[in-house]
Amino acid sequence: MLARCKTAALQGLEARPVLVEVDLAPGLPGLQLVGLADAAVQEARERVRSAIRHSSLKVPLTRVVVNLAPADLRKEGPAFDLPIALGLLLASGQLDAARNNEVWSAGELGLDGSLRPIRGVLAIAIAARNHGARALVVPQANAWEAALVEGLRVWGAADLGQALWRLQHPRARPAATAPDPAPALKQAKSLKTARPAAEDLADVKGQPHGRRALEIAAAGGHHLLLCGPPGSGKTMLAQRLAGLLPPLDPAEALELTAVHSVAGLLDSSQGLLQTRPFRSPHHSCSGPGLIGGGGQPRPGELALAHHGVLFLDELAEFRRSVLDQLRQPLEDGEVWINRARQRTRFPCRITLVAAANPCPCGWFGDPERSCGCGEGQRRRYWGRLSGPLLDRIDLQVVMRRPSSAALTAPFRSHGGSPTSDESSAEVRARVRRARAHMAARNPGGCCNSRIAGGQLQQVLRLEGEALEVWEAAIQHRQLSARAGARLLRVAQTIADLNDQASIGAAAIAEALTYRSFDQGVSP
Repeated sequence: MLARCKTAALQGLEARPVLVEVDLAPGLPGLQLVGLADAAVQEARERVRSAIRHSSLKVPLTRVVVNLAPADLRKEGPAFDLPIALGLLLASGQLDAARNNEVWSAGELGLDGSLRPIRGVLAIAIAARNHGARALVVPQANAWEAALVEGLRVWGAADLGQALWRLQHPRARPAATAPDPAPALKQAKSLKTARPAAEDLADVKGQPHGRRALEIAAAGGHHLLLCGPPGSGKTMLAQRLAGLLPPLDPAEALELTAVHSVAGLLDSSQGLLQTRPFRSPHHSCSGPGLIGGGGQPRPGELALAHHGVLFLDELAEFRRSVLDQLRQPLEDGEVWINRARQRTRFPCRITLVAAANPCPCGWFGDPERSCGCGEGQRRRYWGRLSGPLLDRIDLQVVMRRPSSAALTAPFRSHGGSPTSDESSAEVRARVRRARAHMAARNPGGCCNSRIAGGQLQQVLRLEGEALEVWEAAIQHRQLSARAGARLLRVAQTIADLNDQASIGAAAIAEALTYRSFDQGVSP
C-alpha cells in the first residue's frame, strides 16, 4: 500500500516542498530511506519505529520503502521524523488518508514518541501556506513560531499520539490527555520580546566627533570605522548604535525572525523579534562563521545582524581573506552562497561598525604614551585591510583618549552631582526625523546609504558652492567614483539631520572630516 505526506526541506532562508512517499511491500521487515537524505534523516528509521511502538501503535512487520521527493534535493535534519511516522500509519491503515489531506507536518521524534522542537519552522509554515496547506502539525514548542504566519491553521502536539489525535479530530475539542494548543497560538501573535535597557549615549564622555559620526551612521545607515588607542571609547560608541535606530517594522521583524529560526536560535520566550540585533563576533571568526556557509548553508554573523548592527572589534586582527568576503555583501545587502547542487541567499542589510587600534601596541599618535612599533610593523598591521574594503566604509573616524577634564567634568557640576551629555533618546529623535525626510524623498523610502548610484542625480540637490567643494575634494584626495558617491550620500544625511532641503557646502565639508584614511591606509 502506498501513502503520501507533505513536508518541506530548508534551503537557506526558504523551504521547498517535499513529498514523503511510504510503500509497504512483501519482504523481510525493514525500513529503507531514499531521496538524497543525510545521516540525521537516515537515522529516523530507528526513531520512528521506537516512537510508534511507545505510542501504543503497530509497527508494520513488512518491508517499508520511504522516498523523499524530489530526489535531487538534499534533505537534512530530523524534521522529517513526524511526516515519515504519519506516512507509515497511513500506509498501514492506522490513520485515515482523508484526515491527512493537504495537512503538512514537521518535527523530530524521541524514542518515547515525544515531539522535540526543530529549526526553521517559520520558513516551513510560510511554504505550507503558499502551497495551499489546510493545516500544519508541528511540535508544541514550535507552535508559537508557526502561528506567526497568517492564514494557516497550526496544530501543536507534544507527542506522536497527540499529533494523530489532532488529525483524526480536526474540529473536536481536545481531550484531557491532549491539551489544546490554540490559546498559546493566539498569544504568539502578540508576544513580544522584552526590550532590554540599552546603553545610553550619555554615558560616553567627550568624543564629540565620534558621537556625531555615530548619529550620522544611525540616520543614513552608513558603515563606520573607529580608530583610536585603547580606552578612547570605540566599543562604548559601537554598543550604543542599536539604541539610536528606529524600531523594526512588522515586515522587518518577520524577516529577522525567519533568519534566526533557520539558524536555530529562537525559543518560545522570544516570540516575534522586536529589537534590532547587535552581533559582535571574535576576530578569530572563520569565513563561514562570518558570512555563512557549510554543506547545507546556514546564516553567519552577517545575516544574523540583518536590520541591525554588526560590530567587528579589533578589525585589523581579522584575517584579510575573511574581511574581503564582506565587500560584495556590504554593497548589495545580501549574501549568496553557491554550492554544487544549490544557490542560497541570506539577507544582510546591516550597519557595520568596526574598531581598530592605530598600530599593534595601540599607542601610535597618542600625545601621552609612546609607540614602540616600527613603520614596517604598522604597515603590516594595516595591510590586512584592503583598499576596496575601506572604500565601502562611509565614515572613518580617528579618536583620541578623552582628557581627564572631560571625564571629571560631570562630577564637578552641581555640587558633585553627576550630569550627563546628550542622551540616546534625544539623538534618536533627530534620527527618526532625518529618516522621515529620506522616506519622503528617496526611491522606495530607503536610507541615503542605499540610494543607487544612477539615482543620485535625480534624488539629491546640491547648491552651487557645494558642487565646487565636492569636485575639489574628489580631485585633491583622489577619491574613487564609489568614494565620491559615498561622500555625497553622507553629506545628504548631514543635511537631513539639519532639516535642510539641499546639500550645502558646510555639509560637504563636514562629510570630508569623516574620511580620515583617504591619504593612506594607516592613520
